[in-house]
Order: sequence, then C-alpha cells, then structure tokens
Amino acid sequence: MDTAIAPPTMHTFGDAVPAGRLRLESIDLLRGIIIVIMALDHVHDFFGVPGANPVNLATTTVPLFFTRWVTHFCAPVFFLLTGTGAFLTLRRMSKRELSGFLLTRGLWLIVLEAVVMRFALQFNVDYQVTLLIVLWALGWAMIVLAGLIYLPTWALVTVGVAMVAGHNLLDGIAATAFGALAPLWTVLHVPGFLITGPHTVFVTYPLVPWMGVTALGYALGQVYAWDAGRRQAWLLRLGLALTVGFVVLRWLNVYGDPFPWSAQRSPLWTLVSFLNTQKYPPSLLFLLMTLGPALLLLRVFDVGTPRLLRPVLAFGKVPLFFYVLHFYLTHLLAVAVCYVGYGDVGGMFRSPDLGHFPFTAPPGWGLGLPWIYTIWIGVVLALYPLCRWYAGVKRRRRDWWLSYL
Repeated sequence: MDTAIAPPTMHTFGDAVPAGRLRLESIDLLRGIIIVIMALDHVHDFFGVPGANPVNLATTTVPLFFTRWVTHFCAPVFFLLTGTGAFLTLRRMSKRELSGFLLTRGLWLIVLEAVVMRFALQFNVDYQVTLLIVLWALGWAMIVLAGLIYLPTWALVTVGVAMVAGHNLLDGIAATAFGALAPLWTVLHVPGFLITGPHTVFVTYPLVPWMGVTALGYALGQVYAWDAGRRQAWLLRLGLALTVGFVVLRWLNVYGDPFPWSAQRSPLWTLVSFLNTQKYPPSLLFLLMTLGPALLLLRVFDVGTPRLLRPVLAFGKVPLFFYVLHFYLTHLLAVAVCYVGYGDVGGMFRSPDLGHFPFTAPPGWGLGLPWIYTIWIGVVLALYPLCRWYAGVKRRRRDWWLSYL
C-alpha cells in the first residue's frame, strides 16, 4: 500500500507513535529485517568461540564469514533510516521541535548505552571494561543532526557526502598525532581507548562516518514527499549507482578502504576478500556495499509488504524494545548453557578483556554455527509476541514514556 501521502511517525530507536498515525511500511519492514539479522550477530557474540574473528581470512571459514558479513548491513541501515525518519517527522513537528526531539533522544541513547546495555552485556556494574557501541554513536548522530537540519538541503548533503566519502583520506593520521587531544580523534575517527586503567572505556564506533550517513538519511526523507513512480525510480537508480560504485571502486583498489582485496586460493575465497571491507570505522566501500542494496530493498518494499514478511513489521515498529530485550534474553540463555555444561557461571558475570568480550567464558566455550542459528531463531520467535504487543501499545497510546523505548 502506498502511504507516501500519510503523515508517518519518526522511524528511529526510541520513537513514539501517536494514535491514529500511519507508518511507512517499507521503512518498518526494512528495519524489522535488519534488526532480526542483527540478533544473529549478537547470538554469535555470546555463543561463538571467544576471540574468534569471522573476517580474518587466515582463520575464518566461508560460512562463518558470511554469517558475519550479512550483519554488516544492520548499522548502516539504522543510521540511514534514523535520518530519514527525522525528516518525515517534520510532517507533525516544527523544525525547532524536531531539533529538541533529536537532542533529548540522542542524550537518552547515550545513557542507555552506558547503563542499560552495558549491564545487558556483562551482568555486572564494576565498569572495568566498557565499550561504546552502536547506541552511543546513534545518540551522537542524532544530537549532531539536531543542528544540521537547519542547513539548506544542498549544504547538508555536502556535509554528509564529505563525511562518508572523505574520511578515508584521514586514515593515516594516528590519534597520538594530536597530543592531549588524542581522545577527541578516537571519538571522531579511529577506534581506540578513551580511558585506560582499572576502568577501561573503548570507542568501537567512531562518529564521523556514522554522522554523515544519518545526515544523508535526512536528505533521503525528502523523496517520500514525491509521487510513488518518481520515488521508486529514484530509489532504484541511486541503489544501483551505489552498488555499481562499490564494485568498480573496490575492483580498482585505489581508494575507499584501508585493506585492499587480493586474489586468493579459489574464486570463492577471492570473493570473500573482495567483500571484506572495514566496519570500524565504516569505510566508504563498506557503506557503498551496504547502503546500495538497502536502497534497492526500499524500492522493492515501496510497492507493498509481501505476505510472508508481514510478521517482521512487528520488530520494525519497536526496534529499541527488541534491541534491549534480545541482549538480556541471549545473555540469560548463555548463562543457562554455561551452567548445564560447566556447572559454574561465575565468568558470565565477570568483566572480560577486550579480546574475549562480552564475558569471561570458560575454557572450551563455543558452539558451532548450526547451534548458533538455532538459538538465534529461538530468540526471535520468543520475542515476537512481546514486540507485537508493545507495537499495539504504542499505536493506541500517547504516554510520554513510550518515546523512550
């Protein structure tokens, strides 16, 4: 169903859905698919072999690599749709009100990352090891967008493109080059330690490219004011352009990722090398590889939601609710498996080192991919009734607290 003329709600982590408002199903559907896939990555974090790197071609397997690779689409799509949803919210808010909304929701996500999600990952409050991950970056991207929305569209797009396409020019600059300002460079561009010592804080998601994706998502929101034919044609052309741009630029090996691909022992492994782009921070090629197909899916879903995928809408309407709950459920399942297999669950509550995050696993810990996929499906199915219920609550009610989960 074409809902382009309906007043959609904001499509970000923590959005509130006023009663009587329609949503853009294409955006909810894509977000639902993405967050379900994201859960696979996190199940692997808890049940896979500690310290194993799925994208290290020297040690990984093809199934393990592609299990990780498919989850690469998650973060870029969330940041893009955060910006898109912000623009769509202008249909029910003034620009000043939207700016305030983005500021407060951004601050809330940062607090959520540091408190609620840290506990979900480690089940302790000692703060010996804290990772600043996706909600941290998403929160800051919303805060920055709160100011960027006052720019004219051309200027906002210029800023977004410069951040996404130009940040790899700075790859050769180490944080130490900035002396006392080194932590700022870590926050903006290079993953690394923000604080060291008995209480370690590590920045996993540097902000610059993610802020750029969010800004471009805000500009993308304007196409949903167009008629369906024009919008669908534009999504198709842009999606194809980004995807082809990834293939060409990656093939040339001249720019866009700090790790060039190379011929391997077989065509399949060469493909693995070709697709193995950098996520931390996301390189230009990483973002082209993921956002191009995402736009093509938005084009496909713009004509309607396939019947078989309709249940996924429940997750896409309450993404933050699912995101928080699936971490707690997955960690609890890991505790149960540890108890059955080892009789001691102390490590499940003890801070790890960075190489064995998110918990201190016992020797021999780690399940094979068939078990990981089985647990993932179980987690998704277990949370479906709760997500469907909560989506109904948000549809019917206007309580202020609903905008925070």
